[in-house]
Amino acid sequence: MDRLIEFANANIWLALALVGTILAVIFNELRLRSQSIGSISAPQAVGLINNGATVVDLREADAFKQGHLIDALNLNPKELANSKKLKSNKGVLLVCENGSKSARALAELRKAGFDNSFSLKGGIAAWQQDNLPTERS
Repeated sequence: MDRLIEFANANIWLALALVGTILAVIFNELRLRSQSIGSISAPQAVGLINNGATVVDLREADAFKQGHLIDALNLNPKELANSKKLKSNKGVLLVCENGSKSARALAELRKAGFDNSFSLKGGIAAWQQDNLPTERS
């Protein structure tokens, strides 16, 4: 142990870089775990939709028109929590391009009282990869 302290004292920048790297890894892991709490896979999302959940696509209008989940609403993440179109008792499924934007919006939606809300893990890309149906508008 004495040699470790001696090494750290002699190589202060190396020791600080090691501590910084460890902290960055811990922070990243905690962030990823917090995002995955409300994320569900495409097959789980199908079950949620079949139970009457409202699907909200958070992508831009142009991307939405190119293809989206059937009966999805296209809303801006900023107007999401105040929308009258959401039914909290049936559930809300948030969809974006790859799952990152919807995971961030999920936290805000749950703060607004929508506890039965989820994010599609992998976004519309994962949905299409599983060959699930989409529609164009």
